Amino acid sequence: MATGYIGKILKIDLTDGQFVEEALNENYAQAFIGGSGIGAWYLYKMTTKKTDPLGADNPLIFMTGPLTGTRAPCCGRYSVCARSPLTGLWGEANSGGNFGPILKFSGYDGIIITGCSSKPVFLEIIDGQPIMRDASHMWGMDCYQTQQAIKAEAGLSKLSIACIGVAGENKSKIAAIVNDQGRAAARTGLGAVMGSKKLKAIAVGGKKQPKVSDGKAFNTAVNEAQNFLKEDISAAMFRLGGTAFYMDVGMMYGDIPTRYYTQGEFDVTKLTGATLSETILTRTVGCYRCPIACGRKTTLEKYGASDVDGPEYETISALGTLLLIDDLPGITYAGHLCNLYGMDTISTGVSIAFAVYLFEKGILKLSDTDGIELKWGDVGMVIKLIEKMAHRDGFGNILADGSRLLAKKYSVEDMAVQVKGLEVAMHDPRAFSGMAVAYATAPRGGCHLESDFFYVEIGQEIPEVGITASPRGKWTESSSEKAQAVSRHQDWRSLYDSLIICKFAGYSANLVTKLVNAATGWHITPRELLTSGERIFNLKRLININFGLTTAEDKLPKLLLEPLSDGGAKGQVPNIEMMLDEYYQFRKWDKKTGLPTHQKIKQLGLTL
Repeated sequence: MATGYIGKILKIDLTDGQFVEEALNENYAQAFIGGSGIGAWYLYKMTTKKTDPLGADNPLIFMTGPLTGTRAPCCGRYSVCARSPLTGLWGEANSGGNFGPILKFSGYDGIIITGCSSKPVFLEIIDGQPIMRDASHMWGMDCYQTQQAIKAEAGLSKLSIACIGVAGENKSKIAAIVNDQGRAAARTGLGAVMGSKKLKAIAVGGKKQPKVSDGKAFNTAVNEAQNFLKEDISAAMFRLGGTAFYMDVGMMYGDIPTRYYTQGEFDVTKLTGATLSETILTRTVGCYRCPIACGRKTTLEKYGASDVDGPEYETISALGTLLLIDDLPGITYAGHLCNLYGMDTISTGVSIAFAVYLFEKGILKLSDTDGIELKWGDVGMVIKLIEKMAHRDGFGNILADGSRLLAKKYSVEDMAVQVKGLEVAMHDPRAFSGMAVAYATAPRGGCHLESDFFYVEIGQEIPEVGITASPRGKWTESSSEKAQAVSRHQDWRSLYDSLIICKFAGYSANLVTKLVNAATGWHITPRELLTSGERIFNLKRLININFGLTTAEDKLPKLLLEPLSDGGAKGQVPNIEMMLDEYYQFRKWDKKTGLPTHQKIKQLGLTL
């Protein structure tokens, strides 16, 4: 087995309580790398179009990558994969903290969980010894209580725990998996998959260290990475202001969704990273071996809460600007509740904002909302609805399953801002047109991280793999170059999600290649790494086609194609149809079926 990996996968059947160790296939590891790449390969092999997302046969896959747990900075994340209960398609989420590295230290590159337990359980893996333990007394605990309880029972404070809260227990389709206090693998509702299996938590610990192939070369590459992060302006901004530093910049560009994607301007003075630092910040925190430390710990005197995680940019926007709220402590507390209950803050905020939008238009009535008046700017209303969503109480029961089902219930499907069932993230494609095609074609739906292409449009380049700056330009012009650049960027981000590297580490392709080769012993070029990303991206496309995806779903919601009357993106609308035509041609995907051509499948070695 190549170095960088532990070389073992743990398979668990919760129905009969069986554990099986399996060697990680070296050929497939090199082809699909790790993280969500190798997770996609396993999911492709283990599912069919009949797989029930909340059924026993849906595998829940926790996976690390070849750089996880090494000295490489910003490589401490893990991926979770399954068929998504929210979208019915490829489900993927990833999270930082320490869980990924410590999973590897416990003796495994990944865990594949099938079956359903007859009672609540949690999985404990310490130094290669997996044990299933009763979690009946933990059912109903929030995510913080669960982590504390497991550590107390085990008598080991250094365990890392990934768990669900009551939202996952109640199989909310926007439920998250939370680790290391308030870090979350949040998108696509994989906490509901965990809840359906009656799996409350996974606790890992151990001392198994991954080896690298060439220690000297690896140390040189690590030093280069550390020096880069010390000098990189973006890393410095994340370090100083957290992700909330983008509030000022994003509003200038018209990139921050406001009033349910219908308004272009909002005063974010009270929501910036600087305001956060001056008012509620107590300290900064970083993930495993991360010198950026974009995480924030805060205190909220009004709510009697201290040592609160966050908030980060997506949460501030989803629970703030999207609802015309500028109460930073209130937004932070709402985000804290999402962490306690295990809920995706993006899907939560978008679903609540959609409900307010429908209430304003008279589509929702007080009789629908349990007598709660839904109005813009009301953080108390948001907090109340989060409680109801987590517990599936009244109107919260329908909100708990996301905005697509809410739209379907009231026959207003064309009004919901979602792609393939996933609520669109907090970057507006009217500000950065490349995000239009990125959202429309992302494997998991309205996701900004499968290509955060707005960075490229601002000026970030990766020239070694053909990704050069793509100015915002004129939205009405043909943009074959932009569609091609988005495609390459998606491939590169697929590689990042497989290695796994944090998106905030803007390493050059040459530096990534140095880290990978020194860790694994491979002799691969930047372009070959890009091809690995392309292979992984196309595999996820094949998975979605198998699950029933059609090209009709490669589209943007109606609201995002209506021009705004104010703000930095005033009057601009991306020419999505033109870009999609160019995109399909460049990808070599059939426009009718959505499938990669036989030539492309063969070229990528995807004859699985």
